Amino acid sequence: MPSVAEESTLPDFEPICAPISAAGGAVALVRISGRGSWGIVRQVFSPLPREIEPKRAFYGRFRHGDDGLAVFWASGSGFTGEESAELSVHGSPASVRGLLESLIAAGARSARPGEFTERAFLHGRLDLAQAEGVRAGIEAATDAQDRLAAHLRDGDVSRQLAEVEDEVVGVLAAVEASTDFSEEVGELDVPSAVRRLDRAMRLLEAMVESGRRARPAWSGLRVALIGRPNAGKSSLLNALLRADRALVTPIPGTTRDTLEERLDAAGVPVLLIDTAGLREGGDEVERLGMERTILAADSADEVLHLVDGTVGLTDEDRAIAGRLMRPTRLIRTKADLPDSRPILEEDLAVSSASGQGLEDLVRPWKDQATDLPAVLPRHGPILEAALDSIREARATLERPVPTDLAAVDLHAALRRLGEVTGRTAAPDMLDRIFRDFCIGK
Repeated sequence: MPSVAEESTLPDFEPICAPISAAGGAVALVRISGRGSWGIVRQVFSPLPREIEPKRAFYGRFRHGDDGLAVFWASGSGFTGEESAELSVHGSPASVRGLLESLIAAGARSARPGEFTERAFLHGRLDLAQAEGVRAGIEAATDAQDRLAAHLRDGDVSRQLAEVEDEVVGVLAAVEASTDFSEEVGELDVPSAVRRLDRAMRLLEAMVESGRRARPAWSGLRVALIGRPNAGKSSLLNALLRADRALVTPIPGTTRDTLEERLDAAGVPVLLIDTAGLREGGDEVERLGMERTILAADSADEVLHLVDGTVGLTDEDRAIAGRLMRPTRLIRTKADLPDSRPILEEDLAVSSASGQGLEDLVRPWKDQATDLPAVLPRHGPILEAALDSIREARATLERPVPTDLAAVDLHAALRRLGEVTGRTAAPDMLDRIFRDFCIGK
């Protein structure tokens, strides 16, 4: 816990309150945080002893009529790092509303989205990357996203960046010392400085690459299923989802529009897009559907080009392949039928009826969820810019120019790294990040 002197330097915010549990449960949890929070709780909850013991649960009755528990947190502890309390009541909307109205009448105000986490950041309880982990955990839709969010909250990104910053700061200090106190410390040991920057670059390069690999787990993959009519697109969609989501008939042109369904591939969210079959002719509605097919393929991360194994690769299939602008996998459907034949050496044979090949089909998506790091998409461009600055500083040290010129790029790299942890983040960046939180976090 911070000392009295340390506590006195912390921001002193007005009390705010909001539910911090999801609506509809048997029990609801409401947090109040800020100066005077304990005094406000005394006005709406009793009995309480004269001296409140932090981190101890007290049972009593609230002013609005419900009974429940109150747990108090002293300044320097708890989630926000400021004087706060967490209040448990029955989860009915009426009880939660009554408690909030009582707290507001006693002097609190409703918390803005993300305001509790913002205060935790401002009080040094979390850095910015950890705060983003709180939001990522709330929004996690898959197990992989939940694990990534936990790594963020645990400070994995911050610890990796601390190693990078240690090397950069060490080199920067040596550069500036050799410039300002050359008679006392001598000239800069360039080979040693270059080795330290090389290590910093290796660490950052690994983080940047891990961020690229983690992007599908954070953002998901859009996968378009395309092919001629009756190639088996809708059947494959249903087989992957293990549910009848798309209408399947032997009539060509049954699918007239795109159909989107989500699949959890070992933690990677995959948006499967069933599309209208591509062929020459068709009525006006079918032609509009085919136009949407091309748009879906162009915007997808991956395209599965389905070819009927009982028919083989036709001129229409070749024409389809020529129109695609995204990475494509050729999928031979109806592999369980006796007249299905290989199309190309690299085709993947699947059967929606028997399940043949489906595991091989989804494996590349699942593989992207293994051993993933915690780097967020927001961090990637920032880390790349920091890496460029370090590379330029290293190059400067090896040029026949004054070594102090490298200090400009080293300072720039440190500013960039600080944008991830929040140390140098501009106020408008912080506002954008925290306003995307939900209320109560």
